[in-house]
Amino acid sequence: MKKTFVTHEQLVAITRTHPTPFHLYDEAGIRRTARAVNEAFAWNAGYKEYFAVKANPNPEILSILRQEGCGADCSSLTELMLAEAAGFRGREIMFSSNATPAEEFVYAKKLGAVINLDDHSHIDFLEGSAGIPETICCRYNPGGAFVVSNHIMDRPADAKYGFTWPQLRDGFVRLREKGVREFGLHSFLASNTLTHAYYPALARLLFETAVRLKEETGIRVRFVNLSGGIGIPYRPEETPNDIARIAALVRDACEEILRPAGLADLSLYTELGRFMLAPHGCLVATALHRKDTYKQYIGLDACAADLMRPALYGAYHHITVSGKESRPLDHVYDITGSLCENNDKFAVDRSLPEIEKGDLIVLHDTGAHGHCMGYNYNGKLRSAELLLKEDGGIRLIRRAERPADYFATLSATGFYDTLTEIAGRG
Repeated sequence: MKKTFVTHEQLVAITRTHPTPFHLYDEAGIRRTARAVNEAFAWNAGYKEYFAVKANPNPEILSILRQEGCGADCSSLTELMLAEAAGFRGREIMFSSNATPAEEFVYAKKLGAVINLDDHSHIDFLEGSAGIPETICCRYNPGGAFVVSNHIMDRPADAKYGFTWPQLRDGFVRLREKGVREFGLHSFLASNTLTHAYYPALARLLFETAVRLKEETGIRVRFVNLSGGIGIPYRPEETPNDIARIAALVRDACEEILRPAGLADLSLYTELGRFMLAPHGCLVATALHRKDTYKQYIGLDACAADLMRPALYGAYHHITVSGKESRPLDHVYDITGSLCENNDKFAVDRSLPEIEKGDLIVLHDTGAHGHCMGYNYNGKLRSAELLLKEDGGIRLIRRAERPADYFATLSATGFYDTLTEIAGRG
């Protein structure tokens, strides 16, 4: 069984002042994982973890990671602003975007962020909008299928991201002509992998590409960004990744490929959003209703607007009925939200202890791609975010949305004053 990082007694106490639903994050766990990642890659003098802000864009969380030596990987204007507000500066920020508006390149360059170009045509677009910086990174897409240990991890040829090899080689030469002095290489070829083989295989591909670039263009790659892709065990029977083992295998690839080519001093970067945060967050909800028709349903006060992944692509999130962890799993339920969509289900045919109205329900592993994927369909308001501090205290780091927040963007219409009045009466 998966265990929660918060006890039933703690949850009961929290709900006395913070009504469900809410996402809760574990500061101690976040710091512990950040330190483990930094220690695992400490053999590389230039190593830096650029946390993928899209995974959890709360500035309080970003600030904790900055304190642990991490950088921030951003993909939009507002993510750049969040990183700036959380204290990240200059090369502590990586800007990895696609179909990028000009104003976002301008802002990234203003911050001194490392810009990671997604497309060959963006060279001219960047030059025309913000100018070419002296340091730049390019995203490589090798095409075909990415195979690890005879298993197809993904099909890069079907992905919208990155340069082809001819575009990459030509792009590096053109960027050098335009004044670039420091080059980086980036790729992302699989998501949420539970194998020690993925990162080393990706490292080998990028290391070999760096060597080939040096041989064919004379350009020396100064850093390689392995991006994300290291997954977590959402299901209790799955085996977690050993980050120290993975880092050691990447080091072996470095010694085998880069050292003979005179590139062993190349810096390594990562963007481990899911691995860094997912296990250290949970969605806490209350069972409101039980419905018995052709199946047994438990309706929560949370819905897909609070955790989209199960409705979007059938993702599994483990569920604990708080306070009933030791009871037998002798009931089978669909756990649902209240959206007017039949896919608004956190679990289908899930074996759980008997659930009664008022029980606290914990959905595990929502620290990444949880609250941040929320939306307002059906006029639903997104939940609060709380931080469980290292000393056991609770800090509100994002309040729950209110009707006035939902109506605020209607301020240019004649309905705004009326809606504000109605919301105030509510």
